[in-house]
Amino acid sequence: MLTLDDHIAARVRRADYIHWRHQVESVGGCAKPIRLTGTHRLEHKSTGAPIYHAEGDVFVACGNRRESVCPTCADRYAADAFHLIRAGLAGGSKGIPTSVTDKPRAFVTLTAPSFGAVHNVRTSRRGRSMPCTGCGQYHHPANPIIGTPVDPHTYDYVGAVLWQAHAGQLWARFTQRLRRELAKAAGIRVREVGEYLRLSYGKVAEYQRRGLVHFHAVIRLDGPDGPADPTPGWATLDVLDAAIRAAAASVTITTHRPDGQALDLAWGEQVDIRRVNPTTVQRVEGPDGSISEAALAGYVAKYATKGTGKSEAADRPIRSQEDIDYLDVSDHHRRIIQTAWDLGSLDNYADLNLRRWAHMLGFRGHFLTKSRRYSVTFGQLRAARRTWRLATNLAAAELDPNDVLVINDWRFDGVGYTNEAERELAAAIATRIRQHRALKHRKDNDHAQAA
Repeated sequence: MLTLDDHIAARVRRADYIHWRHQVESVGGCAKPIRLTGTHRLEHKSTGAPIYHAEGDVFVACGNRRESVCPTCADRYAADAFHLIRAGLAGGSKGIPTSVTDKPRAFVTLTAPSFGAVHNVRTSRRGRSMPCTGCGQYHHPANPIIGTPVDPHTYDYVGAVLWQAHAGQLWARFTQRLRRELAKAAGIRVREVGEYLRLSYGKVAEYQRRGLVHFHAVIRLDGPDGPADPTPGWATLDVLDAAIRAAAASVTITTHRPDGQALDLAWGEQVDIRRVNPTTVQRVEGPDGSISEAALAGYVAKYATKGTGKSEAADRPIRSQEDIDYLDVSDHHRRIIQTAWDLGSLDNYADLNLRRWAHMLGFRGHFLTKSRRYSVTFGQLRAARRTWRLATNLAAAELDPNDVLVINDWRFDGVGYTNEAERELAAAIATRIRQHRALKHRKDNDHAQAA
């Protein structure tokens, strides 16, 4: 009987292996590439004369942002997220002026409220371990019990799922209320706020180990016309800090439990606000607790590619009860998924579409969002990358990009690799590419620090 190593060796010996390997390398070793077949042509725009014609198949990266699904595409998403957030923090690129560093900016974390005591890890200010507030025992940070209920029978799973399903609406209410608080501080009417300033932000959702999201957001106060417009003098960082705290404390959404009992949804009591320090370059934190622009952008990029946690939820939508029964997850996360699935069958929650989002523990929002004028968009970053790649390839062929028409005719041929041997080979290629990229990144950082 042939082993996996035998199949891998056979795949490497095939005549088309070099072509296949180049395809895999072109998508960075994507775990589940989209396979296309068709034709690719280049023509002169001015004359219509043919330049190049090829038929065959190509790979297109899956584009999944989750590291647990596709590490390669998650790396690319994280890099784009870094540039998107960094552009809004430091400016100087992507059409954002460097003057944004002079504007009031804060890094805000909004959390979910408690739905029951959970096991936790605590440390004192001196770094000493402290007992869990739920059970009084000491837990190792890697203990899977962290984040799970002390008493699963009294934990409010219904409330947790409904809060999660409304988290996006809570954020929208928060930004609306924040504008009200800023208007109050300035002594103007709410509808006049837009005449004085613009609220710009970039935010990312991250799952806590208890299975609920919290939001990390960079909030910036611009002038009315955006980042290039001066912020009014009264809109100081202290004003922004106070407005954030007041808005977070006052926002509520009222829904109902299955039995009709009213349920008020709000943010948790823990609201963390940290100032963004442009001079804290290498250090993650300044002496005053501020955070550097580079470190902050890196944090957000990391949050954006995280899933619901290691082996704690599903990477694909739940289609049936059988899917839930056979999930390899903790009992706590299974109960969250089960609760979302059960609530999704009730007419009162039809608009929440909970069964569709059960694998996300009921969270229905986007993981990274931004206001319109905060910075560049993901679409613009991808378009710029495609344009650069095409221009580079045409220049290598000594062709004028302004006089070349690209005509593609591709048809869908499938998703992923055709067998286990190809998956193993692609994973090895992906590992090599990621290691090479990480080494280059470290060298570039070392050179930058030395300079």
